Amino acid sequence: MKILVINGPNLNLLGVREPAVYGVQSLQDIEGELVRDHPEVDFSFFQSNHEGSLIDALHETLTNACDGVVINPGALTHYSYAIRDAVSSLRVPVIEVHLSNIHLREEFRKNSVIAPVCVAQISGFGSEGYHLAVQTLYQHLTTAGHRHD
Repeated sequence: MKILVINGPNLNLLGVREPAVYGVQSLQDIEGELVRDHPEVDFSFFQSNHEGSLIDALHETLTNACDGVVINPGALTHYSYAIRDAVSSLRVPVIEVHLSNIHLREEFRKNSVIAPVCVAQISGFGSEGYHLAVQTLYQHLTTAGHRHD
């Protein structure tokens, strides 16, 4: 199974930026754990602080073999209709993930414009949310019969 993991703005600062909210692990730590804990998955990782680059990475799944996407759009979650439109154009399932529980934070963080076009949203489990997203994708793909491995 091939999964693309996309991380948006400021997630390159994980472990440094507000560790009480986002944890002490770096993005590289989380990626390493995913590879270690899910050997059945062929991961690709992408992070950018630029909306257009994230959209380009999503569009690439239309021509590259990919079974699903895990995306943490960061703050773009709350207002990027462009990312929402890119996600809705994909032919593979997408899971939105957030380290913190966006529903228990500031009012502006509670709404996701991307969640309605995703298979699921996982929020508030720290780095474990990425693992839950991979497990959810795996279950979704195997029950739907869409796996390419």
